Amino acid sequence: MASTGDRPGRPRRKLLERDAELGAVDALLTELSEAAAGTGGPASGALLAFAAPAGLGKTTLLAEVRRRAVARGCTVLAARGGEQEQGVAFHVVRQLVQPLLAASGEEDHRRLLGSWYDIVAPAMGLVARGDGGAPDPQGVRDGLDWIATRFAVQHAPLMVILDDVHWADAESLAWLTGFAPRVTELPMLLVVAYRSDELPADAAAFAHLAERHGSHPYDLAPLTPRAVGSLVREALGEEADDGFCREAWAVTGGNPFETVEVAAKFADRGLKPQDIHVAELRELASAVKGSGLVDRLERLGTSTVRFAWGAAVLGAESSRTLAASVGGLGEAESAEAVARLREARILAAAPADHPDDDRLEFFHPLVATAVYRAIPAAFRVAMHGQAAAVVSTAGLGVTSVARHLLEVHPESDPWVVRQLREAARDYLRSGAPEAARRCLARALREPPALDERADVLFELGCSALLTEPATTVNHLRAALDEPVLAPALREMIVYRLAQALGHSDRMAEAAETVAEAAREATDARTRLHMQAEQFMWNAFRADEPDSPARSRRLARLAEHLTGRSLAERYILGLRAWDAMVRGESAETALHYAREALGDGMSWTDDQWGFEVPVLVALTFMYCDQPGRAEELFNAGIAECERKGWRGAHLSFGFTLLGYIRYRRGRLDEAETLVRAGLRIADRVGRNVPAQYFAIGILIEILLARGRTSDAHDVAVKYGYGDVVPSAVVYPDSQTVHSELLLALGRRREAEYELARVGLRLEPRGMRNPAWCPWRLHLARATDNPEHAAALAAEALEMARRFGTQSAIGQALHTMASITQNAAERLRLLADAVAHLERSPAGYDLASALVDHGVALRRAGLRQEAGEQLHRGLEGAVQCGADALAVRAREELDAAGLWPLQLRSDDTGLLTTQERQVAEWAVAGRSDDSMAEELGVGLPVVTRLMSDIYRKVGSDRAGLERMIRRQSLPPAR
Repeated sequence: MASTGDRPGRPRRKLLERDAELGAVDALLTELSEAAAGTGGPASGALLAFAAPAGLGKTTLLAEVRRRAVARGCTVLAARGGEQEQGVAFHVVRQLVQPLLAASGEEDHRRLLGSWYDIVAPAMGLVARGDGGAPDPQGVRDGLDWIATRFAVQHAPLMVILDDVHWADAESLAWLTGFAPRVTELPMLLVVAYRSDELPADAAAFAHLAERHGSHPYDLAPLTPRAVGSLVREALGEEADDGFCREAWAVTGGNPFETVEVAAKFADRGLKPQDIHVAELRELASAVKGSGLVDRLERLGTSTVRFAWGAAVLGAESSRTLAASVGGLGEAESAEAVARLREARILAAAPADHPDDDRLEFFHPLVATAVYRAIPAAFRVAMHGQAAAVVSTAGLGVTSVARHLLEVHPESDPWVVRQLREAARDYLRSGAPEAARRCLARALREPPALDERADVLFELGCSALLTEPATTVNHLRAALDEPVLAPALREMIVYRLAQALGHSDRMAEAAETVAEAAREATDARTRLHMQAEQFMWNAFRADEPDSPARSRRLARLAEHLTGRSLAERYILGLRAWDAMVRGESAETALHYAREALGDGMSWTDDQWGFEVPVLVALTFMYCDQPGRAEELFNAGIAECERKGWRGAHLSFGFTLLGYIRYRRGRLDEAETLVRAGLRIADRVGRNVPAQYFAIGILIEILLARGRTSDAHDVAVKYGYGDVVPSAVVYPDSQTVHSELLLALGRRREAEYELARVGLRLEPRGMRNPAWCPWRLHLARATDNPEHAAALAAEALEMARRFGTQSAIGQALHTMASITQNAAERLRLLADAVAHLERSPAGYDLASALVDHGVALRRAGLRQEAGEQLHRGLEGAVQCGADALAVRAREELDAAGLWPLQLRSDDTGLLTTQERQVAEWAVAGRSDDSMAEELGVGLPVVTRLMSDIYRKVGSDRAGLERMIRRQSLPPAR
């Protein structure tokens, strides 16, 4: 093997003893090229990894791989990790993309990156977002996935080469680790090389992935004595005797880099490659690296040493001009230093096609490492300080400046604080909060001026909000204790502190924090903001001491608000939610929800959060207007995606949108959405709220579809019975595990869990069965008929007080299921069907219809039974409730009836007749008058209206608004 391949100033020699590795590359290139040309099978890529200690020829091998890829017509992108650049976020990503972007302007960049521009542009080193928004890291990674996928398809066949992965920055590695498994689905080869003995944790995870998802990594072996002999004779002539060549192998251990370097040094001395010069060979071998290399450098003179140190400190951004400035050398001195260092094989020669290129590169990474580590510690710190100033003057960007400032000692320098804060803002805009945190933590140690310290603490706390909420709490509390604190900053700190406490499941502390701020506030707007936050966090608390009192205070406050300010609208939204969970009339809850919405509520407002907009949207769902809730969720999801928020917020969005679809009876769509939410939550972390919300809703959907074993598998996989959320946004999560236990026949356990739910919610006044139907579930679970009847009757009374048709119908259905009297069961089921027909709850209606049909058949009313069973079967099929559909078919068969042709309902759009009836209903016409107009019986109109409610996602009260939107595409 030899050589350095295509790197500047180093001749390309033939590779020795790498036939297996190159054979694998050639085979993959052939397959990829044939697929791209249309002469082979479908294009599919591969991940190929080469691992070895330093000096065994990884870079040389990659250079040959690149040469062969170019010869095959591949598009080649290449990057390498840098020892000095490991802390620079997206350093490797930028190397890959910037050659593609350098020759074009922002307009072309926007066209290339499409809707992802604002999200990924800062990570790629392009113009930062104008609004200062900060995408989450997952959003940036998703954007890079999209861009890489599109580029691979448009420029196939594509080869991406990554060298020195062990030195790649954490952000680039996080993206690569997620993207690498997809390579096999694209017309691209991803070829990586790394030092197997120097892998940090981030790179180790990527290397492990390469082993699992790619071709097995090729561990490059040292060269054999025969190969070393070939290298020696190539450099020193064929007269090199066998003993000398064997000694060369012994002193280098078969390391190609050391072999080539030793042979070159030996040739420089003019010695003959014979046994008598073995001692000189050993001396030269020790000087190739480590202390020997340092001694060799020092012999070149003081100015040359300073220049080499400056280049080593600058790292990948090194050039002759910058290195001279860092080392304090003039033009003539720097030119002479470059010549000496290239002659000594410390710096690589300039490229043959660009002899005047100002950029510098060390001859080998081992040489760069040795030179950098040889700089005396105090002098190295000073040189990083000088490098920061030089890089700043050269306009290389504030993150490049920050890399050096992180290495200098604190000196209370305001310029250093400013640079580090600006770099942190750039990193946050790039989706690299950990890099931002490092900059701000260093700025705090500088330290900043007294009037700036609170700002730095606030920014530091916010940078760790998603990753380390406990650390965030400490920084934000320290910021509040600062003696110099502007009122606006204090408000932002309190808000973020409450967020951090709430996300750490410390709801009581969050509520008390904003309550104290509200008491101390002198500005009315700030006081109202803090009160809104206090109401919200108290509503989320499982240990709130006096929930009814909070509800009364909230109701009194909401009565006097007009919704003119955002703070007022948030309080109105909380009032709507509180009215709903307590079971006040749906009309009251809807009134406040509409007042809260005003001209819209943002999901990504930095000072308000997304919790209240979500609660308002869900209020519409629980009030039998799920179509309106879907509109709000679709808008919120789109907003999150535009901002690059593709973590927990987006997971909640998809999951709860799936829950809305479930409540409408669109179980297939609901399962797809919730699984999408769960996939995002899994990427966020384990046992986070977004994950267990998704798990609970997915279990609920699977149970409705009759897939009990699948639901059980999901629960076991995630340990759902051990971690059940108590948050009030999705209270059904508190009963889902009980439903699963019931489905598995474990009634006693289910009964115990449901009773505990009641004990927790009842003292808080949260009694709406449409929101948390624990009484209905417990009535089905208990073996005590009197207790079951009392629970169901109580739930029915509360449902009638709330007033939605779906809540009343569900309660009647439950009462029928526990009633022993057959005639009473028939009456209750008929009443349940009648109410559910007037609601958008498609699955509940289908279930009630089937049960009603079964009861009718057992009562000997065969014709009526067949009609209800057929309607139930049709509804079950449309909902995707497979087990319910099977049951309906079995009952029809038992009655000796064949199902009629089922209606197809794939679009959810109103038919012409349905739209006419809906318009009449909106105009206030009665069902009787509509039946007369159509010349049909009243049951036909009832069923038409039922289909309309289900399709548009609203009861009669919200029908007008929803049918006006039927000309638009249906919600996704």
